[in-house]
Amino acid sequence: MAEAPLSRNDLVEALSRGIKPRDQWRIGAEHEKFGFDRQTLRRPAYEGDNGIRAMLSGLTRFGWAEVLEGGHVIALERRNAERLTASISLEPGGQFELSGAPLKDIHDICSETGQHLMEVKQVADQIGLGFLGLGFDPMWRREDIPVMPKGRYDIMRAYMPKVGSLGLDMMLRTCTIQANLDFDSEADMVLKFRTSLALQPIATALFANSPFTEGRPNGFLSARANVWTDTDPDRTGMLDFVFQDGFGFERYVDYALDTPMYFAKRGERYIDASGQSFRDFLERRLPALPGEAPTKKDWADHLTTLFPEVRLKSYLEMRGADGGPWSRICALPALWAGIFYDAPSLAAAWDLCKDWDIADHERLRRDVTRLGLKAEVAGRSVQDVARDMVAIAKQGLKNRARFSGGMVDERGYLSELEDIADSGVTPAERLLELYNGAWQGDVKRVYADFAY
Repeated sequence: MAEAPLSRNDLVEALSRGIKPRDQWRIGAEHEKFGFDRQTLRRPAYEGDNGIRAMLSGLTRFGWAEVLEGGHVIALERRNAERLTASISLEPGGQFELSGAPLKDIHDICSETGQHLMEVKQVADQIGLGFLGLGFDPMWRREDIPVMPKGRYDIMRAYMPKVGSLGLDMMLRTCTIQANLDFDSEADMVLKFRTSLALQPIATALFANSPFTEGRPNGFLSARANVWTDTDPDRTGMLDFVFQDGFGFERYVDYALDTPMYFAKRGERYIDASGQSFRDFLERRLPALPGEAPTKKDWADHLTTLFPEVRLKSYLEMRGADGGPWSRICALPALWAGIFYDAPSLAAAWDLCKDWDIADHERLRRDVTRLGLKAEVAGRSVQDVARDMVAIAKQGLKNRARFSGGMVDERGYLSELEDIADSGVTPAERLLELYNGAWQGDVKRVYADFAY
């Protein structure tokens, strides 16, 4: 039977289906990392004995199944009773991304991450690759970076320069850590969205880890976060409307409908719909597919092409952190779970930022890219806000353990963030200290000292 045409109400319902009772809440973590050839330090090509395809094929020994596109392996999946539980995907420049399973606690997330990094290292060591957790490629120019054979990326690479100057850097030279969390009602989603969006620049400062570009300091602590300030204003940023009265699922759907598309996929073929309107698609007036109505898969694909600092799907995605070591991959979901999954902690976190206005949000988002914890917002230093934010999350995790009926305390995963907030020194500033000291101005040392 043919699928009924989608309506705007269907799109709203698709988001609202994310509502879950508290006992079904889970935590997801995602992280990206740069591969490099251990001999040349160059980013690996797709083909070749120590290329990305060889890396993906090598990982199948651990139970990962290949996902093909146009005859190329472009991802790996793990399934449990036909349900997707985790995936490894390729970013445009070959950055390796683990999208982990939705799990009950941070212990499980950290175990999953450690298992993944162990598998990656075992295969990488055999083929002469290494992997590095930073927010921005420290050495290589855009033109030095091989592009992966995925159809959607061809469309995006052609479109990006039309709408911003740094979109190609976003695609090829950045890596991030993300955390995904649930909500139990539309009102709960709204409060979590507002709180996390306002505080996302604080997380950016805590995780700032990208001070080098093409072998030299770049003037930023988070060059990755700076890239997002000039990628594509239609689909990035702080989403002022989230803080307006009446915000909810419907308003986010309208935002998504009016965000220009990249593509629609038909079979294995990507149809270039860049700059066109999903709202027109709903009305069967999409120039790229005249007369065709969108499917649920088209809508799900479109939602993945929106890149605000917090993104709504059937859960909320925290998108403000630079790539980093295993410890910080565990720390980011711990930070947000401590805030989101304990009601008093969520209320306390909202109190930190509820009086900030739109100008504060925008200024803070830009200031932390250069100043990190030394930036200011509403008369306070970001370091002071960060201390409070981490303390609130720590209390939230303590409460989670107390009321969960046996959960092992998760607060230890915040210890590194406590140290960063207390010292006021970001990971990027630690790297700059090494660059100006023990490394004697040689950025290549980062590959030896900080590879996984």
